[in-house]
Amino acid sequence: MTEQEVFYNEILTDLENGTLTLPTLPEVALRVREVVDDPEATAADLAQIIVTDVALSARLLKVSNSPLYRGRVPIDNVQMAISRLGQTLVRNLVISLVMAQMFQATSSRLDKRLHDLWEHSTEVAAISQVLASKQPGIASEDALLAGLIHDIGVLPILMKADEDPDLLSDTVTLDSVISNLHTRVGQAILKSWGLSDALIDVAAYHEDLSRDSGEQPDLVDIVQVANLQSYMNTEHALSEEELEKVPAFKKLGVDTGISVVELDENSDEYAEALALFGL
Repeated sequence: MTEQEVFYNEILTDLENGTLTLPTLPEVALRVREVVDDPEATAADLAQIIVTDVALSARLLKVSNSPLYRGRVPIDNVQMAISRLGQTLVRNLVISLVMAQMFQATSSRLDKRLHDLWEHSTEVAAISQVLASKQPGIASEDALLAGLIHDIGVLPILMKADEDPDLLSDTVTLDSVISNLHTRVGQAILKSWGLSDALIDVAAYHEDLSRDSGEQPDLVDIVQVANLQSYMNTEHALSEEELEKVPAFKKLGVDTGISVVELDENSDEYAEALALFGL
């Protein structure tokens, strides 16, 4: 049995047995999610939770005053920020912001891997938001979060690989295991977080380029196109002929030869979406 097969089987066994160490949402994010899911909760209820986290409060105020969301009157308290942004967007932003901490390397060996993964995730999130803004029935803030979490399943695989320095440096072997398992691991993570079925589907099916859910596009379609567009002009890019076979492109009406972020009318929105992550 090869090293790759041994590592693959270890990950798969741990996943099926429920012993694979999965990233968990911080308490503040869990409480925010619970309040937002309560139909009787108010902006004041949500604000009471968020103000307990100084860094999170500061970021929320910054976002509410950003070019993407600002109004005529500057926002200077959390409850006003929640009222402006809406509870659903606040929940998604809280999850997005705390996720950044999950991508902090615990060893120098992991640093570049995690940095590249976070950079890719935020780029896909920004492209997803731009794409969703052109699609009726798909909320841009949901698309932003969907793009951010699409590769969350890579994290536990990298963390386990970090236990074996030789494996972590074996790019071919590690990439193969990630390619084969990260969607299943991601699905398990988002289920454990209690996120919506639509978001869980993004983690589970974003690599299935033959997937066709029907006439109306969904979050998986958005993230598939965003993910593929993020690879344009790189060694991972698919040809136009290959992209034309992907149902998601047709459903979204996206030209396979043009990157959405290269279009003048989309460039500002893309830049502002990246700014939400401090990039």
